[in-house]
Amino acid sequence: MKVIVLGAGVVGTTTAYYLARAGHEVTVLDRQAAAGMETSFANAGQVSPGYSAPWAGPGVPLKAVKWLMMTHRPLVIRPLLDPFMWRWMAMMLRNCTEAAYHTNKARMVRLAEYSRDSLRALRAETGLRYDDRQAGTLQLFRSQKQIDHIPEDTKVLDEGGVAYQVLDPAGCIAAEPALAAAAGKFLGGLRLPGDETGDAHLFTQRLAALAERLGVVYRYATPITRLEAEAGRISGVLAGGVVHVADCYVLALGSFSRGMLTPLGIDLPVYPVKGYSITVPITDPAGAPVSTVMDETYKVAITRLGDRIRVGGTAELAGFSAVLSEPRRATLEHSVHDLFPNGGDIRQASFWTGLRPMTPDGTPILGPTRYPNLFLNTGHGTLGWTMACGSARVLADLVSRRPPDIAWEDLAIGRYGGA
Repeated sequence: MKVIVLGAGVVGTTTAYYLARAGHEVTVLDRQAAAGMETSFANAGQVSPGYSAPWAGPGVPLKAVKWLMMTHRPLVIRPLLDPFMWRWMAMMLRNCTEAAYHTNKARMVRLAEYSRDSLRALRAETGLRYDDRQAGTLQLFRSQKQIDHIPEDTKVLDEGGVAYQVLDPAGCIAAEPALAAAAGKFLGGLRLPGDETGDAHLFTQRLAALAERLGVVYRYATPITRLEAEAGRISGVLAGGVVHVADCYVLALGSFSRGMLTPLGIDLPVYPVKGYSITVPITDPAGAPVSTVMDETYKVAITRLGDRIRVGGTAELAGFSAVLSEPRRATLEHSVHDLFPNGGDIRQASFWTGLRPMTPDGTPILGPTRYPNLFLNTGHGTLGWTMACGSARVLADLVSRRPPDIAWEDLAIGRYGGA
């Protein structure tokens, strides 16, 4: 079957790879000059099934008000005259209940665990390397209130069979020795030993090369204008001034997926939530993190990627703005310098921003639509790297009319009443 994948980020590239491995003839279209050049370019570097949780949860509205008052705030809202922005926020607020949080987190952990296992299998089969480490994630708590909330998260981890360790400050330092320089600034942590780290951009580019060996054709520098429909099916995609035709189409355009579907009558609840990162060259390996430390107070992830420290965070609702904000950089610099003051040279850090495609319930949208030859693989939010391989395998199975290895129906757009 001829399949066109729209988007060459980590989600689109993994999808193309698994479709090709299933025997399909695959073409990937992307406006950039290479794979992984947008949201996948400089993300936080985490492959974190254990940390897979929706942003919408009990107590989040009150927390959000407090976050907006902080100097180094993890949440920024820039009000726009955009009805969808406000509708999306209202939908997110409706998911801030105990029942919704439990349902959504269980969905996310199921997909993320499957994806982590799929990534491990892919690495074993191909020998692919991307500054990867298998040394877990440490969620670091600075306040007693954060410590008191640990049982809420571990309850869902227990139900999902996810391994974890609750650590006191000494245990945190044993897991991440460089934190000794910040002793007294944290009260404990939750370690997820099954989590991994890696450079998503490097992974995406190297996997794209492997996909090409399987026959996948990448058409870069090809801006996608629209999907064309006829007689209830997708008849082609206009990109680069040419209509490209296939038997099946997979939309993996992240935050730009909604705009492509609206003319088709599909209301995709995906909003671009802006994130930032700095990449700091390591000057003292002993002073740098071993893997990922999640600074829970500022919602900042600090990750070791080879000879660099990637520091990522902030949720900014500002539409499709790509403007770099210096206050957001200051937050990232504050977190990494506070916890790892000797690890790297912040003065040489590069600064980046990207748009995370977020759904109101935190769970990606994966599977078929009302158009029988159009499939979605989008809306992964901050977890595109974590969920990429699993999402791609599920999608390849659905396109190939094979039953996926995990339940997928509650990941489809039907949960929003769309199709």
